Amino acid sequence: MVIILSVEGFGKPKVIHYTNVERVEVRNAERTWIRVLISKKDGAPTYAMRIFEIEPDGHIPLHDHPWEHEIFVLEGKLRIRIGDEVYEVSDGTAIYIPPNIPHEYWNVGDGILRFICTIPHKPTAPSQ
Repeated sequence: MVIILSVEGFGKPKVIHYTNVERVEVRNAERTWIRVLISKKDGAPTYAMRIFEIEPDGHIPLHDHPWEHEIFVLEGKLRIRIGDEVYEVSDGTAIYIPPNIPHEYWNVGDGILRFICTIPHKPTAPSQ
């Protein structure tokens, strides 16, 4: 068995519990926090993995950008607007948001809303 602990330019493996990552308030959002679990500074060449925590009645306003999102809801109740559609989802739901599509998030539950969100380091589409 061969175990590669580091590949030139790709950093070293990282194993960390999410609670050991700094929780930072999200600017331009209400009652919303982010933990950047894995990023370029860890040597991840393609994607960043983050956990968002939105407190009850918290909100991330409508916005868009030229990169995709892949989201997995860990706990809580999420109302999410993607383009002209609004969805209400909960634990175990996977969501894909294409680049340049306006999107918005609300915690509509009584407890914390927590979800994983991965994004590429580089835009995946031209800006609109």
